Amino acid sequence: MFEFNLLAKQGRARRGVFNTPHGELQTPVFAPVGTQATVKTLTPDHVRELGASLVLSNTYHLYLRPGDELVAEMGGLHKFMQWHGPMLTDSGGFQVFSLALTRKIDEDGVTFKSHIDGSTHRFTPEKSIAIQENLGADIIMAFDECSDPNDRAYTIKAMQRTHRWAERSLLAHTRADQALFGIVQGGVDPQLRATSAEFISAMPFPGIAIGGLSVGETKQEMHDTLDIVCPLLPENKPRYLMGVGTPEDLINGIARGVDIFDCVLPTRLARHHAAFSSTGRLNLMNATFKHDQRPIDEQCDCYTCRTFTRAYIRHLINARELLAGTLISIHNLRALIRLVEDIRGYIAEGSFESRIPALLEQWDNNAQRKKSGN
Repeated sequence: MFEFNLLAKQGRARRGVFNTPHGELQTPVFAPVGTQATVKTLTPDHVRELGASLVLSNTYHLYLRPGDELVAEMGGLHKFMQWHGPMLTDSGGFQVFSLALTRKIDEDGVTFKSHIDGSTHRFTPEKSIAIQENLGADIIMAFDECSDPNDRAYTIKAMQRTHRWAERSLLAHTRADQALFGIVQGGVDPQLRATSAEFISAMPFPGIAIGGLSVGETKQEMHDTLDIVCPLLPENKPRYLMGVGTPEDLINGIARGVDIFDCVLPTRLARHHAAFSSTGRLNLMNATFKHDQRPIDEQCDCYTCRTFTRAYIRHLINARELLAGTLISIHNLRALIRLVEDIRGYIAEGSFESRIPALLEQWDNNAQRKKSGN
């Protein structure tokens, strides 16, 4: 059922198709994040019209509210949120380690207090898999332990525990209609990352995620880590870089062999009035846009850019109208989805490698800002 077919390669960049019960994923692919069974400010129709083919939801948040058993009672996430394409859920591990009020880790699992009401809960690999099976996404994650990249001793222990929890996640997994991905950990230590990549690759996961990046390390450390990990992963399985999603990150990740990306950044930026553009990231609250009749980006084909001016969106922001967040979210998500669509075409025609410098110059925010004066 979960077959990954490579259609084209250029260097380490890959163009492929991953089949799921709710449709095929053309890769590379960027997934909008619907943390609590909704992509913030957007309807499922909006998300479909953007060209999105995959949506991510969050195990930790949905377990706490409304509860995975309720979601199962409502027919699973697809029916509950009325998204009928492929879906992915994470294991809840990152949120347990980053959001929970307090936590206590032992070999069996993690006891933590909810960030919502302080109530006590416990996740084990078996519990995480059971929750994700209730939620019913097409792609689910093994339970892993995130670590502090600046503490090598802890990183070693967390990686080793992640490996043991991966084995337990596999044993707990019962639904044949869900693809369980293993997760590579190891911080930014080259030796640990190689060890983890080889260990997870040897297990019968239909796909492999790369976790523990975009958590405070430098961009160069991220790139160096991908340079180590990706060549060690099986060619016939999709590779998912968790929680990474600036335009530059997509370009650099795809160039290093990553197939799947997700990130909250596009909608989070939108709620703070910031928009991606080919002339630099824009703060649409800026007074310079008060009389600006241009769209956010003249090169963009999204509904927002086809319909509205920068001046109008700035007015919505100043008037504190909710529509502002919706319109900027539509644009920001379409910008990333269109970028990966273009890159799929470049890989197919064999021109991606030669285009990388121009793409990075176009989308690098600092370079754009200096060039455009925005």
